[in-house]
Amino acid sequence: MTDTTSPAPGVADDAAAASALRAHVDALFPALQSDLESLVRIPSVSAAAFDQAHVAASADVVAALLRDAGLPDVQILRSARPDGSPGAPAVVARRLAPQGAPTVLLYAHHDVQPPGDAATWATDPFEPVQVGERLFGRGAADDKAGVMAHVGALRALAALGEDLAVGVTVFVEGEEESGSPSFLQFLTDHRDALEADVIVVADSTNWKVGVPALTTSLRGLVDGVVEVEVLGHAVHSGMFGGPVLDANTQLARLVATLHDDAGNVAVDGLVVGAEPEVDYDEAAFRADSGLLDGVRLAGEGTIAGRLWTKPALSVIGIDATSIAHASNTIAPRAAAKLSLRVPPGQDPAAAEDALRAHLEAHAPFGARVTWKPGEQGKAFHAVEDSAAMRAARAAFATAWGTEPVDIGVGGSIPFIADLLEVFPAAAILVTGVEDPDSRAHGANESVHLGELRKVVLAEALLLRQVAGLSGAPA
Repeated sequence: MTDTTSPAPGVADDAAAASALRAHVDALFPALQSDLESLVRIPSVSAAAFDQAHVAASADVVAALLRDAGLPDVQILRSARPDGSPGAPAVVARRLAPQGAPTVLLYAHHDVQPPGDAATWATDPFEPVQVGERLFGRGAADDKAGVMAHVGALRALAALGEDLAVGVTVFVEGEEESGSPSFLQFLTDHRDALEADVIVVADSTNWKVGVPALTTSLRGLVDGVVEVEVLGHAVHSGMFGGPVLDANTQLARLVATLHDDAGNVAVDGLVVGAEPEVDYDEAAFRADSGLLDGVRLAGEGTIAGRLWTKPALSVIGIDATSIAHASNTIAPRAAAKLSLRVPPGQDPAAAEDALRAHLEAHAPFGARVTWKPGEQGKAFHAVEDSAAMRAARAAFATAWGTEPVDIGVGGSIPFIADLLEVFPAAAILVTGVEDPDSRAHGANESVHLGELRKVVLAEALLLRQVAGLSGAPA
C-alpha cells in the first residue's frame, strides 16, 4: 500500500488545472444530467418484494457508463448473502495505478428505496422532472447522483488530457438500501480488486446548498421488533374489557417508557457523546424537517448533538388491527418495529442488550414482552486530520469557493465498519451530493443540480491531489 502522508508541492494549488476542469465539467454537465435521468427511470428497488430484474438492468447501465468513462476493466459481480442466496449485482470498474502510485476506491450504490405511496409524490417517482435547479425522482439524490459524480469526475479528467497518476476503482453496490447483506462477503471475495489507499464513499450530504461538508461521524444502528401479548386469543371487548387491557394499549404504554418527559431517550446504558463544535439553526432544522408549527423539539442540548452524538429511538412500524378491519374485540397481541441510532463510542450489541433489558423491565401489567432482533451497524468516526482529509477539504473549497464544514450525520452507513475491518490502513472520506432538502427515502426526493456540478468538480480535483500524495493515510 502506498503512503499518503503529505501532498506533493504545487499539486493542490494548480489553479490552471482547476479552471480547466471547471470548464470541462460545465461542458459535460448536460450529458451527465441526461445519463442521471436515464438511471432514475430504472426502478432499481432492491427490496425483495420488488422485481429484481430492474436492479440487474441498472447494473448493466452503470457498467456501460463506467466503461465509456475510460475504465478498461469493468465487471458485474455478486457474492453470497449469509443465507446462501446470491446478492444483488454490483459493478466493479478499475484502472490500475502506475507503479508506486496510490489507488482510490470510489463507492456509490445504484439501488434505491421503494417509492412509497404514489399519492404523496408531486410527480411520477421514476420519471425525472426538473423544477428550477432541482431534479426530482427516486434515486435522483440517493444515490444515483453519487454514481454520476464518479462518472462525471472521470469524464472531466479524461477531457483534461492528463495522464492521471493514480489508480481508480469504482465500486457501485446494488443492495445498500436493503442493508448490504452480502457486502462483507463481497469485500472478502474481491479484496484484491477493491484494495485502496483512499476510499471515497459518496452517500452522504452537504451542510446546505452552497456550503459543502465532509461527514466525520455517523451514528450506528440497532433495530428489531418488540411484541406484546396479553391473551391467547381475541375476546369480546364488552364481556372482558376493563380487567383486561388490549395489546395495542399495552404496547403504547411500553413505547411511552422509551423517552422521558423532555423527549430524551430513557434507556439506561446508552452512550452520550460530546456536543459538536457546530450547531444546526433551529429555524433551518424546522424547515428542513417539515416540522409542523407548534410542535416542540424533543430532547435536550444542541440540535446537532441530538442528531449526531446522542441516541435516538423511533417507532418506524406497528402491527395492529387496522381501523378498517376493527371489531369489538380485545387485541391479543401487537408489535412495533424500533429503530435505535447510537453515537460513535457505542457498541451496538451493548446498545441492543440495554434496549432489550429496558423493554422487559417495563412490561406493562405483566404482559408478555418479546424482543426479536434485526439489524446492527457500527457507528463511524473519521480521522479528521489525515492527508486525504486535507486534500478533500482543499478540493471542496476550490469547487464551492467556500471552506467545507465537518459534520456528523444522524443516519447510519453500517458497511463503513466492514470497509475498515477489511482495509484498516485505508483513509475513508464520506462525501455526498444531498442537501437538507433532498428528502432521500421520502416522497419528492431531489438533487440540486448546481450542487451535483460542484461535487463532480470537487471529486476530479481530489483525484488529482491524491495522485500527488506520498506516505501512509494517517
